[in-house]
Order: sequence, then C-alpha cells, then structure tokens
Amino acid sequence: MKTQLEIAGKGEISEQIRYVGETEKVEPELVRKEVAGGRVVIPANRVHLESNLKPIGIGRILSTKVNANIGTSSVRSTVEAEIEKTDAALEAGADTIMDLSTGGDLDRIREELLAHCAVPFGTVPVYEMIEGRDVVDIDGRVILETIEKQARQGVDFFTIHAGVLKEHLSLLENRVGGIVSRGGALLAKWMLYHNRENPLYEMFDDLADILHEYDVCFSLGDGLRPGAIADATDEAQMAELRTLGELTERAREKGCQVMVEGPGHIPFEQIQYNMEVERQLCKGAPFYVLGPIVTDVAPGYDHITSAIGGTAAAFYGASFLCYVTPKEHLGLPNVDDVRAGVIATKIAAHAADVARGLAGAAERDRRVSIARANLDWERHLSESLDPRTARVMHDEACSEMGAAKSASADFCSMCGRKWCSLRISRGIREAAGGK
Repeated sequence: MKTQLEIAGKGEISEQIRYVGETEKVEPELVRKEVAGGRVVIPANRVHLESNLKPIGIGRILSTKVNANIGTSSVRSTVEAEIEKTDAALEAGADTIMDLSTGGDLDRIREELLAHCAVPFGTVPVYEMIEGRDVVDIDGRVILETIEKQARQGVDFFTIHAGVLKEHLSLLENRVGGIVSRGGALLAKWMLYHNRENPLYEMFDDLADILHEYDVCFSLGDGLRPGAIADATDEAQMAELRTLGELTERAREKGCQVMVEGPGHIPFEQIQYNMEVERQLCKGAPFYVLGPIVTDVAPGYDHITSAIGGTAAAFYGASFLCYVTPKEHLGLPNVDDVRAGVIATKIAAHAADVARGLAGAAERDRRVSIARANLDWERHLSESLDPRTARVMHDEACSEMGAAKSASADFCSMCGRKWCSLRISRGIREAAGGK
C-alpha cells in the first residue's frame, strides 16, 4: 500500500490529494508538490479512509486548520459524553479530533469515536501504554503493540514525544512551570528511573515502520513546551525542537508524513521567532501549536488568550491550531467549553488566513458586511461563524424591544431606530443614487 508521500513523490495524484485541492480551491498539482516536499500533510490512515474519513490537508498553502481535544479522565469517563463533545466540536467547525482519554475502557472509547468521526482523528499512544501499569514498567513490546493496535484501529495521526532526551532534563532546573506535557512528564519519569534514553527516540525507526504501513502521520510532540510565559523559548524548549528537526528528517526518510507540535505559553512578541525557527529547524514541516497562550493570568478565559496567540502564530507560520477551552488549567471541559474553544480558535485561524491574503479567505467577511449594511438580519446571522449564538443574542435583543424575531426591523437595540447609522446610511445611499 503506497503512502501519501510516496504517491505524491512519484507524480501520481491520489484521490485524497485531488479532494483536498478541490475542497481548498488549490490546484491538486500544487498540493501534490507540497505533500512530496513535506510542507503539507494529509492525515489519512488507510483503515479510516476505507471507513468514513473525509481527508483534509494541513500546510501553509491551505487554510489554517483547527483541532479539538476531547477524552475521558480518570475521574470522569463515559463514551457517550465524549461523542456529545465530538458532535459539538464538529458542529462548531473543528477540522480534526484528538482523543486524549485516560479513564475507562480506552479501546472501546477509541473505536466508538473513530466510527463516529469522519475527520482526521489523533491520539497520544503513551496514555494507553500506562493503562494498568506504572510508566516505569513500559518496555519495547508494550510500545510497539500499542502503536500497532491503534494504527490498526484507524487512528490518523499520533502525538509521539520522541524528542525529549535524557540530556534535556537538566535544562529544566530554573523553570517556573516545569514540564506541563503529560507525555513529556511520563517519559521523563521513565528516563530518570531507568537512567536510560527515551525509548520512543531509541525505537523511532521501528515506530516509523508501523506508521508507514498504515499511512499514519507523525505529530512530533513537544514534551518540553513552556507552560508559563516565563519559560518561553528557553534552552529546554529549543533543545527539544532541534531534536524534532532531526526526527522530521528521519520520518521522511522512512516515507512517513510528519508535522511538528509547538508551544504552549509564549509572550506575544516571541511568537514570530518561534514560528520562524521551527520552519528552519524542521525543514518546513507543518507546525501544530497549542494556542499559543500569551499570558498566564486569565484562568476561565484562556480560549481568548489562546486565540490572540493563535492568530499571530498562524500569520507567522503555523498551519494547525489546537484549541484551548475556557476550562484550560481548571478542569475537564464540558460540551459548552468545547464549543467555545472551537469557535475562538476558528476566529483566530480565519483572521490569520485573511491577514495573509489566502485566496477566498475574506469572501465570507464581505458577505456578512453586505448583509449588515443592508440590515439583512437573516443573511447576517446565517453567514456568521456561530449562527446559533448570534441568533440567540439577536432574538433576545428583539424580544427586549418588543420587535418581531423575524428580523424585519431596520435597526437593533444598540442604537434604536432613530440613531441607527446603518439605517440612516442606507437612506443616504438611496437618495444619492436617485439623483
């Protein structure tokens, strides 16, 4: 079975590449070249592809994509709740789903979510590796069996924390936030206990063979990402990123697709540098960033701090934004948190696409603006990024005014009819046009 990378490199245009090009209004030949060059990835496990997957592309020539994390925890776990979150994320516009489950029957949860999910689906396999055992008891057999089982189930991309090396751990001494990545912390514990190198790094070629067989995309995890703005762009983060650059080339040599994960908590002025250094060290591999979160002081509002950073990250080089919910740093998100996180991140992604002049990115903005200027409430609401919330707010305002919810009023409660600039402007244009 040929991988996407092999198909693209040999000059054949697969149906997936053609589909991505047509969906994005980009020439499939350009998509093929970018996939062959490692600058675009199409996470599409051949098992999931044969089931219900609609592939997407991730890369700078394409629109910025948004991932939503869902998953059980050790204190709360029902597959029904995670399916509900998945539906909410997809309805709000998420492009991919990652299952970060750590509680309950992980195999059943993964299988049911995959069967339910028609977008690319990712996991962090080390979470299952510690099911029923302490992390220090993980060995090569457990690692390979877990990776192969999840690939066989149809997972499209794996977060693999292979870049955290034993030599990097001494660089954490002066950190404020320490290690905030669960995968990074688990592997650091393993390395210290055994006084050995990261097993995922040592076994990387074996992992690549499995991912190549099923056409699973590497998502090289940033186990040492900063979890506080005081730790941003420190030597630990940069040392791991250099290792991720090495692993990117090794994955490509094995015929695997690869994207690279990035920070984390970064002050706004450091975002551009982080995007540029990743592009340089990782040879243009698509960059997948968490946020970045630009300040540490806003628990309950971190979907906003993340959207601020996400816009800058996507403008300066990221291709893929992982959402952050209002519940970040506070607890497991519920359905409403998931929706809020996806919408905030979609706003960030869209704003960046408009700013970088991506073809067609501003068309929707123009349609909304025309509807707004014409006081065409129905189109104004339906074209918005979150029509459900916009409609609820508009109906509430109409109810307060005693106006019909049908949106026939030529003003809103912000100004009232007499002071509505849009209504006055429309009258001016009509009068001017009649002269």
